[in-house]
Amino acid sequence: MNWELPQKPAEISESRLIDAILSGQFPIDSNLPAERELAVTLGVTRPTLRETLQRLARDGWIEIRHGKPTRVRDYWREGNLGVLAAIARYPGSLPVDFPVNLLSLRSLLAPAYTQLAVERASGAVVELLQSFQNLDDDPLVFTEFDWRLQLELTLLSGNPVFTLIYNSFTDLYRVLGVVYFQHADYRSLSQRFYRNLLKYAAANDAVGAGKLVRETMTSSQMLWQGLKVSPV
Repeated sequence: MNWELPQKPAEISESRLIDAILSGQFPIDSNLPAERELAVTLGVTRPTLRETLQRLARDGWIEIRHGKPTRVRDYWREGNLGVLAAIARYPGSLPVDFPVNLLSLRSLLAPAYTQLAVERASGAVVELLQSFQNLDDDPLVFTEFDWRLQLELTLLSGNPVFTLIYNSFTDLYRVLGVVYFQHADYRSLSQRFYRNLLKYAAANDAVGAGKLVRETMTSSQMLWQGLKVSPV
């Protein structure tokens, strides 16, 4: 049995502050309360608060200014992958256009890492894709398979940066995937994609696989825009 370890005080206070920032309690370019007041509000010691603030500063959430109040950064402009990973845990706070922006990024990355994966390990890609034929026609099942497929393709590409980027929005990917795969037509589109990608991988046609992914990602982006729904 895998036991879930309890969160440390610094992790709890970090989560609470991120939630407060995303919800607008501490909006962009505002100042956080004084250290003593903020520690009391969060229910932590001042050393724990300092550890929390250092972690948030490292990821681009806040700017610690000696002798001045701590400023909430414009995390969309000044943040990094740490911000993206944290945002993925708060889908209810996302802008409505964020899923489309995320798909735009995926449309740029996925053709590249898929082509590399087929070039380097077409047999492994074939083996991975063969299991799609037994998928239950269920949104959650499709979401989990598609998530695993993309992750394995980044690993097979041989470029760990693709995997790091992909892992940064795994939580959000799973939330959005269930929304997307609620539609039977979109599940059918993905089935065709898996089937065609299998053919390209079996033929060791890396260029064709990259082109297929690019076309499919563009179609998925257009479909999501047509949903006109919030991320959750």
